Amino acid sequence: MGSAAERIIDLYERHAGAWDSQRSGTRLEASWIERFVARLPPGAAILDIGCGAGAPIATHLDGLGFSITGVDSSPAMIARARERMPRQTWHVADMRELSLGRRFDGMLAWDSFFHLTREDQRAMFRVFGAHAGPRCALMFTSGPSDGEAIGALEGEPLYHASLDPDVYRALLRDEDFEVLDFIANDPDCGGHTVWLARRI
Repeated sequence: MGSAAERIIDLYERHAGAWDSQRSGTRLEASWIERFVARLPPGAAILDIGCGAGAPIATHLDGLGFSITGVDSSPAMIARARERMPRQTWHVADMRELSLGRRFDGMLAWDSFFHLTREDQRAMFRVFGAHAGPRCALMFTSGPSDGEAIGALEGEPLYHASLDPDVYRALLRDEDFEVLDFIANDPDCGGHTVWLARRI
């Protein structure tokens, strides 16, 4: 069966429909998306890492005229995103192995990156760096402190992990990102812990 962390991809694949129905109708992250968008040039190229089925974040960005490349490890999720936004670009891929050979004006890893183990999260900052163009905006969610937590998706265990905030700051600095905004357990965003950074 594997660990809870190893079952994440299968879990989202099997429950893609239920997750999409729940997620597509929520906009808790709206104010953070506005902050992210404010850092982008018109028509910016955005990499959405762990994009899920594309709603509500990618659909909102699509409506603003941005060029989106979405990546998710679940074929069922990508199929839904592709059906919603056929003119955008969608890849079935594991974010840990991502190597698209291009750079972006903005990158998102909203409610996705934190499903990785702490070791894999550390390695992801090299992936961020490899895909970041000049002054690229990067926004991601994490936990508020070092540790692991188990949530639930359709009654099954859903793995989350986080590094200490000081470690995230160091990893961002190593890839030439500066932190623009950070709120732990943001009460205006359903308790999310959110990072917004920019490539220096």
